[in-house]
Amino acid sequence: MTSAELLTDAFGRIKEVVHGAVEGLTEDQLTHRPGPEANSIAWLVWHLTRIQDDHVADVAGTEETWPAWADRFGLPFGPHDTGYGHDAATVGKVRVPANLLLGYHDATHARTVEYVSGVTDDDLGRIVDERWDPPVTLGVRLLSVVSDDLQHAGQAAFVRGLLPR
Repeated sequence: MTSAELLTDAFGRIKEVVHGAVEGLTEDQLTHRPGPEANSIAWLVWHLTRIQDDHVADVAGTEETWPAWADRFGLPFGPHDTGYGHDAATVGKVRVPANLLLGYHDATHARTVEYVSGVTDDDLGRIVDERWDPPVTLGVRLLSVVSDDLQHAGQAAFVRGLLPR
């Protein structure tokens, strides 16, 4: 298995979990929060997709997918907001239908796979962020996105399991 195949598979697994957590739910179900400080499925999926979109576009040197979707979401956030640091009140502002969440996620996934399918072993050592000590390599950044996205997708699946039947 090549690095590109491994990365493509990893991002594909994220997409599968996201679809499993979101498909067939109403907006009320997507915004259900098991506690006042908890994240909703809608926010978790929006956030994990924004992180993937932002981080992969950055390392790929391309534009994000988000600008083509932002108006449809109608969120009161800035164009570069990824959800990092949102408080409970802000989390509650993400209220959108399942088809919109999945559409944005799938569009971001397609651009991600387009990029990672061309990544070679030699590419993984390229420094992509010198603000850290040690500097962050492409491999570390992509692994960080996979890890973060899988955690949030799993959280969304967990919240789905808590929904009232």
